Amino acid sequence: MTPRPRTVHTADLDAAELRSVRALLDAAFDGGFSDEDWDHGLGGLHVLVQDDRGPAAHGSVVMRRMRHRGRWLRTGYVEAVAVRADVRRTGLGGQVMEVVEGIIDRAYDLGALSASAQGAALYASRGWQRWGGRVHGLSPDGIVRLAEEEGGIHLWPARAGRPLDPEHELVLDWRDGDVA
Repeated sequence: MTPRPRTVHTADLDAAELRSVRALLDAAFDGGFSDEDWDHGLGGLHVLVQDDRGPAAHGSVVMRRMRHRGRWLRTGYVEAVAVRADVRRTGLGGQVMEVVEGIIDRAYDLGALSASAQGAALYASRGWQRWGGRVHGLSPDGIVRLAEEEGGIHLWPARAGRPLDPEHELVLDWRDGDVA
């Protein structure tokens, strides 16, 4: 039987489930998944596929704010997307993203994520659009440019109401670690 995605809020995952998801992410990112990365993926909805070996695929959607053309948009920010090595290329990542995109469509003005080089092809194939404009962050010291994030942000249009114009910057709310 093919495992199906389950949607669950962070508050409804017990300590053992959280540890198993964190272990999946640590393995999938070869140890490059920091405590701050983990924190970024908590506090929202998790899409989790489990099989007899435990978590097989995961992604989460957390609430963030992004400003564009003077308007703060309620943004479903996608975090912690991973598929266990032994089940990659079996469609589980697409299943997770389909649920994630549905959450964004129903609850947010738009969706956003910061794609790795390996993940960008999956997101593009699903209709995510690479943001071609400037990226800034609203830091404790004011708005700062995040040039290193430019080219890596992908957007899911959801209900933004009007297309975003890359002539105008995106400003992300601040957080510890990687802002995007």
